[in-house]
Amino acid sequence: MLISSTRARLLLAAVLAAGVVHGPATGHARAAEPPSVAPPSVEPPSVEGPVPGAPPGDPSSPRPEDTYPWLATNADLAAAGYVEQEFYLSGTADAYGPTGELLGSDVPYETRVIVRRPAKQARFNGTVITEWQNVSAGYDLDALWSTDQITRAGYAWVGVSAQRVGVEGLRRWSPARYGDLDVTGGGRFTADELSYGIFAAAAKALRAPKGLLGGLKARTVLAAGASQSAGRMTVYYDSVLPKTEKVFDGYAFVVGPAPARRGPEPVFHVLSETDVRSPVRQPDTGTYRRWEVAGSAHSGWHGQQYRAPILTRDLGAAPTYECARPPFSRVPLHHVIAAAYDHLVRWTERGTAPPAAPPLEFAADGTKARDEHGLARGGIRLSQVAVPTALNTGDNSGETFCVLFGTHVPFDKAKLDALYPSRGGYVASVARADARNLRAGFLLPADARQNARDALHSGPGTG
Repeated sequence: MLISSTRARLLLAAVLAAGVVHGPATGHARAAEPPSVAPPSVEPPSVEGPVPGAPPGDPSSPRPEDTYPWLATNADLAAAGYVEQEFYLSGTADAYGPTGELLGSDVPYETRVIVRRPAKQARFNGTVITEWQNVSAGYDLDALWSTDQITRAGYAWVGVSAQRVGVEGLRRWSPARYGDLDVTGGGRFTADELSYGIFAAAAKALRAPKGLLGGLKARTVLAAGASQSAGRMTVYYDSVLPKTEKVFDGYAFVVGPAPARRGPEPVFHVLSETDVRSPVRQPDTGTYRRWEVAGSAHSGWHGQQYRAPILTRDLGAAPTYECARPPFSRVPLHHVIAAAYDHLVRWTERGTAPPAAPPLEFAADGTKARDEHGLARGGIRLSQVAVPTALNTGDNSGETFCVLFGTHVPFDKAKLDALYPSRGGYVASVARADARNLRAGFLLPADARQNARDALHSGPGTG
Protein backbone atom coordinates (compact mmCIF):
# COMPACT_ATOMS: atom_id res chain seq x y z
CA MET A 1 0.00 0.00 0.00
CA LEU A 2 1.32 3.45 -0.86
CA ILE A 3 1.61 5.91 2.01
CA SER A 4 1.37 9.68 1.62
CA SER A 5 4.13 11.98 2.88
CA THR A 6 1.73 13.45 5.46
CA ARG A 7 0.79 10.05 6.80
CA ALA A 8 4.45 9.02 6.79
CA ARG A 9 5.29 12.02 8.98
CA LEU A 10 2.61 10.97 11.47
CA LEU A 11 3.81 7.38 11.43
CA LEU A 12 7.36 8.54 11.91
CA ALA A 13 6.44 10.63 14.96
CA ALA A 14 4.48 7.77 16.49
CA VAL A 15 7.22 5.24 15.92
CA LEU A 16 9.92 7.47 17.40
CA ALA A 17 7.74 8.27 20.39
CA ALA A 18 7.23 4.54 20.99
CA GLY A 19 10.94 3.71 20.86
CA VAL A 20 12.12 1.96 24.02
CA VAL A 21 15.43 3.67 24.71
CA HIS A 22 17.59 4.31 27.73
CA GLY A 23 19.11 7.76 28.13
CA PRO A 24 22.57 8.58 29.51
CA ALA A 25 23.14 7.14 32.94
CA THR A 26 22.97 9.32 36.00
CA GLY A 27 24.39 8.86 39.47
CA HIS A 28 24.22 5.26 40.66
CA ALA A 29 26.48 3.12 42.76
CA ARG A 30 29.27 1.43 40.88
CA ALA A 31 29.24 -2.37 40.81
CA ALA A 32 31.26 -3.84 43.66
CA GLU A 33 34.58 -5.52 42.91
CA PRO A 34 36.40 -8.11 45.00
CA PRO A 35 39.11 -6.69 47.28
CA SER A 36 42.69 -7.02 46.10
CA VAL A 37 46.16 -5.82 46.93
CA ALA A 38 46.56 -2.23 45.75
CA PRO A 39 48.94 -1.99 42.76
CA PRO A 40 51.50 0.80 42.43
CA SER A 41 49.75 4.14 42.11
CA VAL A 42 49.84 6.41 39.07
CA GLU A 43 51.63 9.65 39.85
CA PRO A 44 49.32 12.64 39.32
CA PRO A 45 50.84 15.14 36.91
CA SER A 46 51.40 18.83 37.35
CA VAL A 47 48.81 20.81 35.41
CA GLU A 48 49.52 24.15 33.73
CA GLY A 49 46.77 26.07 32.03
CA PRO A 50 44.44 26.80 30.46
CA VAL A 51 47.09 27.79 27.93
CA PRO A 52 46.30 31.35 26.79
CA GLY A 53 45.82 32.43 23.21
CA ALA A 54 43.53 34.08 20.72
CA PRO A 55 40.77 31.96 19.13
CA PRO A 56 41.05 30.63 15.57
CA GLY A 57 40.37 33.30 12.98
CA ASP A 58 41.76 36.20 15.01
CA PRO A 59 43.44 38.45 12.41
CA SER A 60 45.66 40.19 14.96
CA SER A 61 48.30 37.45 15.02
CA PRO A 62 50.79 36.93 12.17
CA ARG A 63 51.21 33.32 13.31
CA PRO A 64 47.78 32.03 14.32
CA GLU A 65 49.20 28.58 15.03
CA ASP A 66 50.93 30.11 18.06
CA THR A 67 47.69 31.42 19.53
CA TYR A 68 45.26 28.49 19.61
CA PRO A 69 45.35 24.70 20.02
CA TRP A 70 46.15 22.42 17.09
CA LEU A 71 42.89 21.32 15.42
CA ALA A 72 40.82 23.53 17.70
CA THR A 73 37.22 22.74 16.88
CA ASN A 74 35.23 24.98 14.57
CA ALA A 75 31.96 23.95 16.23
CA ASP A 76 29.96 26.60 18.08
CA LEU A 77 30.66 25.21 21.53
CA ALA A 78 29.35 28.29 23.32
CA ALA A 79 25.90 27.70 21.82
CA ALA A 80 25.97 24.22 23.35
CA GLY A 81 27.14 25.54 26.73
CA TYR A 82 30.66 24.19 26.22
CA VAL A 83 34.21 25.53 26.37
CA GLU A 84 37.46 24.34 24.76
CA GLN A 85 40.71 24.63 26.74
CA GLU A 86 44.26 23.30 26.44
CA PHE A 87 46.60 22.32 29.27
CA TYR A 88 50.19 21.15 29.68
CA LEU A 89 50.75 18.05 31.80
CA SER A 90 54.19 17.24 33.24
CA GLY A 91 55.60 14.74 35.67
CA THR A 92 57.26 11.34 35.61
CA ALA A 93 55.98 8.03 34.27
CA ASP A 94 57.18 4.47 34.03
CA ALA A 95 58.24 3.09 30.64
CA TYR A 96 56.81 -0.21 29.40
CA GLY A 97 57.62 -2.47 26.49
CA PRO A 98 55.03 -4.00 24.14
CA THR A 99 54.45 -6.99 26.41
CA GLY A 100 54.26 -4.93 29.58
CA GLU A 101 57.84 -5.33 30.73
CA LEU A 102 59.09 -2.44 32.87
CA LEU A 103 61.89 -0.64 31.03
CA GLY A 104 62.39 2.43 33.20
CA SER A 105 60.95 4.25 36.18
CA ASP A 106 60.24 7.89 36.98
CA VAL A 107 61.03 9.14 33.46
CA PRO A 108 60.18 12.85 32.98
CA TYR A 109 57.66 13.97 30.35
CA GLU A 110 55.67 17.03 29.32
CA THR A 111 52.68 16.85 27.00
CA ARG A 112 49.35 18.52 26.36
CA VAL A 113 45.66 17.68 26.60
CA ILE A 114 42.76 19.39 24.85
CA VAL A 115 39.53 19.63 26.85
CA ARG A 116 36.01 20.25 25.54
CA ARG A 117 33.59 20.30 28.42
CA PRO A 118 30.37 21.81 29.68
CA ALA A 119 30.92 25.28 31.09
CA LYS A 120 28.75 24.51 34.13
CA GLN A 121 28.24 21.50 36.38
CA ALA A 122 24.49 21.48 35.68
CA ARG A 123 25.22 20.79 31.99
CA PHE A 124 27.68 17.94 32.80
CA ASN A 125 26.44 14.36 32.85
CA GLY A 126 29.36 13.29 35.05
CA THR A 127 31.27 11.25 32.45
CA VAL A 128 34.57 12.08 30.75
CA ILE A 129 35.48 10.41 27.45
CA THR A 130 39.28 10.37 27.45
CA GLU A 131 40.58 9.83 23.92
CA TRP A 132 44.05 8.56 23.09
CA GLN A 133 44.83 10.87 20.17
CA ASN A 134 45.39 9.04 16.89
CA VAL A 135 48.69 9.71 15.09
CA SER A 136 48.37 7.55 11.96
CA ALA A 137 48.38 10.64 9.71
CA GLY A 138 51.57 11.96 11.33
CA TYR A 139 49.79 14.37 13.68
CA ASP A 140 47.32 14.29 16.55
CA LEU A 141 43.78 13.58 15.42
CA ASP A 142 40.68 13.61 17.62
CA ALA A 143 39.08 10.73 15.76
CA LEU A 144 36.28 10.20 18.28
CA TRP A 145 35.15 13.78 18.79
CA SER A 146 31.61 14.11 17.45
CA THR A 147 30.16 17.49 18.32
CA ASP A 148 26.42 16.79 18.31
CA GLN A 149 26.54 13.41 20.02
CA ILE A 150 28.89 14.52 22.82
CA THR A 151 27.50 17.96 23.58
CA ARG A 152 23.82 17.06 23.57
CA ALA A 153 24.45 14.32 26.19
CA GLY A 154 26.61 16.54 28.42
CA TYR A 155 29.81 14.49 28.22
CA ALA A 156 33.22 16.05 28.73
CA TRP A 157 35.75 15.03 26.07
CA VAL A 158 39.52 15.10 26.61
CA GLY A 159 42.16 14.36 23.97
CA VAL A 160 45.54 13.17 25.27
CA SER A 161 48.77 13.56 23.29
CA ALA A 162 50.53 10.40 24.45
CA GLN A 163 52.74 9.43 21.48
CA ARG A 164 56.01 10.75 20.07
CA VAL A 165 54.77 11.23 16.48
CA GLY A 166 51.88 13.40 17.62
CA VAL A 167 54.00 15.50 19.94
CA GLU A 168 56.69 16.00 17.31
CA GLY A 169 53.96 17.15 14.93
CA LEU A 170 52.79 19.67 17.51
CA ARG A 171 56.33 20.98 17.99
CA ARG A 172 56.78 21.49 14.26
CA TRP A 173 53.43 23.20 13.83
CA SER A 174 53.97 25.67 16.68
CA PRO A 175 57.40 25.80 18.35
CA ALA A 176 56.18 28.72 20.44
CA ARG A 177 53.21 26.82 21.85
CA TYR A 178 54.54 23.27 21.95
CA GLY A 179 58.34 23.48 21.74
CA ASP A 180 58.93 22.28 25.31
CA LEU A 181 56.81 19.13 24.99
CA ASP A 182 58.61 15.79 25.16
CA VAL A 183 57.28 12.25 25.68
CA THR A 184 60.60 10.44 25.13
CA GLY A 185 62.44 11.21 28.36
CA GLY A 186 64.87 13.41 26.46
CA GLY A 187 65.27 10.88 23.65
CA ARG A 188 65.78 7.87 25.90
CA PHE A 189 62.49 6.20 24.91
CA THR A 190 61.37 6.77 21.32
CA ALA A 191 58.96 3.84 20.79
CA ASP A 192 56.16 5.29 22.95
CA GLU A 193 57.22 3.39 26.04
CA LEU A 194 55.96 6.28 28.18
CA SER A 195 52.58 6.55 26.43
CA TYR A 196 50.77 4.16 28.77
CA GLY A 197 51.84 6.00 31.91
CA ILE A 198 51.08 9.38 30.33
CA PHE A 199 47.57 8.30 29.33
CA ALA A 200 46.91 7.02 32.86
CA ALA A 201 48.32 10.22 34.38
CA ALA A 202 45.84 12.27 32.35
CA ALA A 203 43.00 10.25 33.85
CA LYS A 204 44.42 10.84 37.31
CA ALA A 205 44.42 14.58 36.64
CA LEU A 206 40.77 14.41 35.58
CA ARG A 207 39.82 13.15 39.01
CA ALA A 208 41.70 15.91 40.83
CA PRO A 209 39.74 18.89 42.22
CA LYS A 210 39.49 21.78 39.76
CA GLY A 211 42.38 21.14 37.36
CA LEU A 212 41.46 19.99 33.86
CA LEU A 213 37.69 20.18 34.28
CA GLY A 214 37.51 23.66 35.79
CA GLY A 215 35.78 22.48 38.92
CA LEU A 216 33.41 19.97 37.29
CA LYS A 217 33.16 16.76 39.30
CA ALA A 218 33.70 13.62 37.22
CA ARG A 219 31.89 10.51 38.36
CA THR A 220 32.98 8.19 35.54
CA VAL A 221 36.15 8.37 33.43
CA LEU A 222 36.18 6.30 30.23
CA ALA A 223 39.18 5.49 28.03
CA ALA A 224 38.59 5.59 24.27
CA GLY A 225 40.80 4.95 21.28
CA ALA A 226 40.21 4.53 17.56
CA SER A 227 42.23 2.49 15.07
CA GLN A 228 45.94 2.74 15.88
CA SER A 229 45.11 4.23 19.27
CA ALA A 230 42.89 1.24 20.05
CA GLY A 231 45.92 -0.94 19.34
CA ARG A 232 48.01 1.02 21.84
CA MET A 233 45.23 0.72 24.39
CA THR A 234 45.20 -3.08 24.04
CA VAL A 235 48.79 -3.14 25.30
CA TYR A 236 47.79 -0.90 28.17
CA TYR A 237 44.75 -3.02 29.09
CA ASP A 238 46.35 -6.44 28.59
CA SER A 239 49.85 -5.92 29.92
CA VAL A 240 50.25 -2.64 31.83
CA LEU A 241 46.95 -2.18 33.65
CA PRO A 242 47.28 -5.39 35.74
CA LYS A 243 50.49 -3.94 37.22
CA THR A 244 49.28 -0.43 37.96
CA GLU A 245 46.52 1.55 39.60
CA LYS A 246 43.09 1.44 37.97
CA VAL A 247 42.26 4.98 36.79
CA PHE A 248 39.61 4.34 34.10
CA ASP A 249 36.18 2.89 34.76
CA GLY A 250 35.51 1.47 31.31
CA TYR A 251 37.05 1.22 27.84
CA ALA A 252 35.85 1.87 24.30
CA PHE A 253 37.91 0.27 21.53
CA VAL A 254 36.67 1.64 18.22
CA VAL A 255 37.52 0.49 14.65
CA GLY A 256 40.61 -1.32 15.92
CA PRO A 257 41.68 -4.32 17.97
CA ALA A 258 40.46 -5.09 21.45
CA PRO A 259 42.34 -6.63 24.37
CA ALA A 260 42.55 -10.36 24.88
CA ARG A 261 42.47 -10.16 28.68
CA ARG A 262 39.12 -10.30 30.42
CA GLY A 263 39.50 -8.07 33.45
CA PRO A 264 36.83 -6.57 35.71
CA GLU A 265 36.74 -3.33 33.69
CA PRO A 266 34.08 -3.32 30.95
CA VAL A 267 35.32 -3.28 27.34
CA PHE A 268 33.10 -2.08 24.48
CA HIS A 269 34.36 -2.96 21.00
CA VAL A 270 32.73 -1.15 18.04
CA LEU A 271 33.81 -2.08 14.52
CA SER A 272 32.96 -0.75 11.10
CA GLU A 273 32.44 -3.12 8.20
CA THR A 274 35.99 -2.29 7.08
CA ASP A 275 37.45 -3.73 10.27
CA VAL A 276 35.69 -7.10 10.20
CA ARG A 277 37.92 -9.33 8.10
CA SER A 278 37.24 -12.79 9.50
CA PRO A 279 34.29 -14.80 10.78
CA VAL A 280 36.46 -15.79 13.77
CA ARG A 281 35.61 -13.50 16.68
CA GLN A 282 36.08 -13.15 20.39
CA PRO A 283 32.80 -14.12 22.08
CA ASP A 284 30.87 -11.66 24.21
CA THR A 285 31.37 -12.09 27.95
CA GLY A 286 30.32 -10.40 31.15
CA THR A 287 32.91 -7.68 30.56
CA TYR A 288 33.30 -7.64 26.78
CA ARG A 289 30.82 -6.63 24.10
CA ARG A 290 31.42 -6.45 20.32
CA TRP A 291 29.26 -4.57 17.81
CA GLU A 292 29.74 -4.66 14.02
CA VAL A 293 28.04 -2.04 11.82
CA ALA A 294 27.07 -3.02 8.27
CA GLY A 295 27.93 -0.60 5.47
CA SER A 296 30.11 1.65 7.62
CA ALA A 297 33.73 2.55 7.03
CA HIS A 298 36.77 2.78 9.26
CA SER A 299 37.00 6.47 8.30
CA GLY A 300 33.77 7.62 6.73
CA TRP A 301 32.02 10.73 5.48
CA HIS A 302 31.13 12.28 8.83
CA GLY A 303 34.69 12.56 10.15
CA GLN A 304 36.09 13.66 6.81
CA GLN A 305 33.56 16.48 6.48
CA TYR A 306 34.21 17.70 10.01
CA ARG A 307 37.99 17.73 9.72
CA ALA A 308 38.44 19.09 6.18
CA PRO A 309 37.97 22.80 7.01
CA ILE A 310 40.03 22.49 10.20
CA LEU A 311 42.93 20.83 8.40
CA THR A 312 42.69 23.49 5.70
CA ARG A 313 42.92 26.15 8.38
CA ASP A 314 45.86 24.57 10.24
CA LEU A 315 47.78 22.93 7.38
CA GLY A 316 46.76 25.03 4.40
CA ALA A 317 44.84 22.19 2.74
CA ALA A 318 43.05 18.99 3.64
CA PRO A 319 44.43 15.82 2.07
CA THR A 320 42.82 14.47 -1.09
CA TYR A 321 42.80 10.90 -2.35
CA GLU A 322 42.45 8.98 -5.61
CA CYS A 323 40.62 5.81 -4.67
CA ALA A 324 39.53 2.92 -6.87
CA ARG A 325 35.86 3.58 -6.06
CA PRO A 326 34.01 6.69 -4.86
CA PRO A 327 35.13 6.96 -1.22
CA PHE A 328 33.61 7.63 2.18
CA SER A 329 30.65 5.54 3.25
CA ARG A 330 27.75 7.69 4.45
CA VAL A 331 26.55 5.14 7.01
CA PRO A 332 26.77 7.08 10.31
CA LEU A 333 28.98 4.89 12.48
CA HIS A 334 29.10 7.79 14.97
CA HIS A 335 25.42 7.17 15.74
CA VAL A 336 26.26 3.68 16.98
CA ILE A 337 29.32 4.91 18.89
CA ALA A 338 27.10 7.43 20.70
CA ALA A 339 24.75 4.64 21.77
CA ALA A 340 27.73 2.56 22.87
CA TYR A 341 28.98 5.34 25.15
CA ASP A 342 25.66 5.51 26.95
CA HIS A 343 25.63 1.73 27.39
CA LEU A 344 29.22 1.78 28.64
CA VAL A 345 28.35 4.33 31.31
CA ARG A 346 25.45 2.17 32.56
CA TRP A 347 27.72 -0.88 32.46
CA THR A 348 30.38 0.75 34.61
CA GLU A 349 28.01 2.49 37.02
CA ARG A 350 25.20 -0.04 37.39
CA GLY A 351 26.62 -3.27 36.07
CA THR A 352 23.98 -3.29 33.28
CA ALA A 353 25.56 -5.05 30.31
CA PRO A 354 24.84 -3.72 26.80
CA PRO A 355 22.68 -5.72 24.40
CA ALA A 356 24.37 -8.20 22.11
CA ALA A 357 24.41 -7.41 18.40
CA PRO A 358 24.26 -9.74 15.39
CA PRO A 359 27.61 -10.20 13.61
CA LEU A 360 28.25 -9.49 9.96
CA GLU A 361 27.73 -12.58 7.86
CA PHE A 362 30.37 -14.39 5.81
CA ALA A 363 29.96 -16.54 2.71
CA ALA A 364 31.35 -20.06 2.36
CA ASP A 365 34.44 -18.72 0.56
CA GLY A 366 35.36 -16.54 3.55
CA THR A 367 34.25 -13.23 2.04
CA LYS A 368 31.54 -11.03 3.49
CA ALA A 369 28.07 -12.06 2.45
CA ARG A 370 26.23 -9.42 0.40
CA ASP A 371 22.65 -8.90 -0.74
CA GLU A 372 21.34 -8.11 -4.21
CA HIS A 373 22.42 -4.45 -3.81
CA GLY A 374 25.97 -5.32 -2.78
CA LEU A 375 25.33 -4.39 0.86
CA ALA A 376 26.77 -6.46 3.67
CA ARG A 377 24.45 -8.91 5.38
CA GLY A 378 24.10 -9.14 9.14
CA GLY A 379 25.52 -6.76 11.71
CA ILE A 380 23.84 -3.67 13.08
CA ARG A 381 21.75 -2.35 10.20
CA LEU A 382 21.08 1.34 10.44
CA SER A 383 18.30 2.76 8.27
CA GLN A 384 20.88 3.91 5.69
CA VAL A 385 21.51 0.19 5.04
CA ALA A 386 18.11 -1.30 5.84
CA VAL A 387 16.39 1.25 3.56
CA PRO A 388 19.19 2.00 1.11
CA THR A 389 19.44 4.80 -1.41
CA ALA A 390 23.10 4.08 -2.20
CA LEU A 391 25.70 1.37 -2.09
CA ASN A 392 27.62 1.96 1.14
CA THR A 393 30.34 -0.51 2.01
CA GLY A 394 33.45 -0.69 4.15
CA ASP A 395 35.64 -1.67 1.20
CA ASN A 396 37.84 0.33 -1.15
CA SER A 397 41.38 0.38 -2.51
CA GLY A 398 43.85 2.82 -4.01
CA GLU A 399 46.46 5.15 -2.58
CA THR A 400 47.44 5.54 1.07
CA PHE A 401 44.35 5.46 3.30
CA CYS A 402 41.76 4.59 0.62
CA VAL A 403 41.40 1.09 2.03
CA LEU A 404 39.88 2.66 5.16
CA PHE A 405 37.31 4.93 3.52
CA GLY A 406 34.70 2.50 2.27
CA THR A 407 32.52 3.22 -0.75
CA HIS A 408 29.51 5.42 -1.47
CA VAL A 409 27.71 5.04 -4.82
CA PRO A 410 24.20 6.58 -5.02
CA PHE A 411 21.52 4.51 -6.71
CA ASP A 412 20.23 5.94 -9.98
CA LYS A 413 16.68 7.25 -10.33
CA ALA A 414 15.37 4.14 -12.01
CA LYS A 415 16.52 1.97 -9.13
CA LEU A 416 15.17 4.37 -6.52
CA ASP A 417 11.80 4.49 -8.27
CA ALA A 418 11.64 0.71 -8.36
CA LEU A 419 12.54 0.39 -4.67
CA TYR A 420 10.35 3.23 -3.41
CA PRO A 421 7.28 4.02 -5.55
CA SER A 422 6.35 6.85 -3.16
CA ARG A 423 8.20 9.24 -0.87
CA GLY A 424 5.77 8.41 1.89
CA GLY A 425 6.56 4.74 1.69
CA TYR A 426 10.28 5.48 1.79
CA VAL A 427 9.99 7.75 4.83
CA ALA A 428 7.81 5.20 6.65
CA SER A 429 10.38 2.46 5.95
CA VAL A 430 13.13 4.63 7.43
CA ALA A 431 10.98 5.21 10.52
CA ARG A 432 10.41 1.49 11.00
CA ALA A 433 14.11 0.68 10.60
CA ASP A 434 15.07 3.33 13.13
CA ALA A 435 12.38 2.14 15.55
CA ARG A 436 13.90 -1.35 15.46
CA ASN A 437 17.34 0.06 16.25
CA LEU A 438 15.95 2.26 19.01
CA ARG A 439 14.30 -0.73 20.69
CA ALA A 440 17.46 -2.81 20.26
CA GLY A 441 19.59 -0.10 21.88
CA PHE A 442 21.79 0.53 18.82
CA LEU A 443 20.55 4.08 18.16
CA LEU A 444 19.66 7.14 20.25
CA PRO A 445 16.45 9.13 19.80
CA ALA A 446 18.18 12.34 18.68
CA ASP A 447 19.96 10.49 15.90
CA ALA A 448 16.73 8.80 14.84
CA ARG A 449 15.18 12.26 14.59
CA GLN A 450 18.09 13.39 12.40
CA ASN A 451 17.53 10.38 10.16
CA ALA A 452 13.86 11.35 9.94
CA ARG A 453 14.71 14.88 8.88
CA ASP A 454 17.14 13.56 6.28
CA ALA A 455 14.52 11.16 4.92
CA LEU A 456 11.91 13.90 4.66
CA HIS A 457 14.20 16.23 2.73
CA SER A 458 16.18 13.82 0.57
CA GLY A 459 15.92 10.46 -1.08
CA PRO A 460 13.32 9.28 -3.59
CA GLY A 461 10.95 11.80 -5.08
CA THR A 462 12.82 14.96 -4.04
CA GLY A 463 14.39 15.83 -7.39
